[in-house]
Amino acid sequence: MDTIYLDHAATSPVRPEVVDAMLPYLKENFGNPSSIHSVGRKNRAALDEARQTIADSIGASPNEIVFTSGGTEADNMAIVGAASANIGKGKHVITSSVEHHAVLHTCRYLESQGFDVTYLPVDRSGRVSVQELQESVREDTILVTIMYGNNEVGTLQPIAELASILKEQGILFHTDAVQAYGLVPIDVKQLDVDLLSGSAHKINGPKGSGFLYVREGVSLAPNQYGGEQERKRRAGTENVPGIVGLAEAARRSQDSMEKRREKYEAFRSKMLEIFDDKGIDYEVNGSGADYLPHVLNVYFPNVNSESLLVNLDLAGVAASSGSACTAGSFEPSHVLEAMYDDEARGRSSIRFSFGYGNEIEQIEKAALETAKIVKRLGGGHQ
Repeated sequence: MDTIYLDHAATSPVRPEVVDAMLPYLKENFGNPSSIHSVGRKNRAALDEARQTIADSIGASPNEIVFTSGGTEADNMAIVGAASANIGKGKHVITSSVEHHAVLHTCRYLESQGFDVTYLPVDRSGRVSVQELQESVREDTILVTIMYGNNEVGTLQPIAELASILKEQGILFHTDAVQAYGLVPIDVKQLDVDLLSGSAHKINGPKGSGFLYVREGVSLAPNQYGGEQERKRRAGTENVPGIVGLAEAARRSQDSMEKRREKYEAFRSKMLEIFDDKGIDYEVNGSGADYLPHVLNVYFPNVNSESLLVNLDLAGVAASSGSACTAGSFEPSHVLEAMYDDEARGRSSIRFSFGYGNEIEQIEKAALETAKIVKRLGGGHQ
């Protein structure tokens, strides 16, 4: 039985073309890009080309791109680095209650170091209030970090609007765009953000590779120490195969963005249409207007999400209860709890996320299996 993989928001399969692009840098092109001989220079050239590709994909300059080991490191580097470098101006940071744990746990760390962090609430669609952000800003606010698109429910935040408010007050703004990058057009100059995180493994690239955009002029204290790689912002020999894979995945995701968005919207509509046809109780979690097209988080009243996921797995459908970083623990989602103030909802919701390799026939089959299992578990119309 072939598994229907609907957990692309957790991680995505690596495209064959990405593997092909990486292979020469795992085999013959093994040089250290910091070496001045021809073997090293070949890898330096690959690094420079990849940096240009990533910069072009978000409207940045190559010298504003720092390669990292993924989204978590990029978030840590942005938040701890910016807070540490600007501690002389204040110790207040603002974030939201629905961030990825890579941001939330980093903010908790800052609190342990004497910083004061404000966690903004969200409405039932998962969006922060622009007005509440304005009211939370203080004289000692030095950094705001708000995600671009939510990894659990797909809700998009009003990033450009938030950025314009913060720019007027000279406050640094970071956005975790790991889930949104490659699926929505991003131009850092139009958004006016100072820092932005991205990751390869969400866009059919390799795990262990990502980037942080750092606007020219923004000061960051390094998180690790050693050599002078990445313009002294991140020590350590660069992961050239991973970076080449990231760039190839980025190129392909940019070229196919509009086509994939249309495809995922069709998947979403088909799945909900089948749920309606089969007469099961459900509600879509998140925003009905501003959302990532590949993420569909659904609440099935009176159905235990753990039981539903196990039964789906046995039926050959891979989905999740939300963030992969909390996999193995079926604690209620902090995102759904913040949105609905209802612990039960978090225990009865699952996330389907679409991506490379999925076709409409798979979506139909997965939706029919889901409806069948939901009814069996007591979630049909009463």
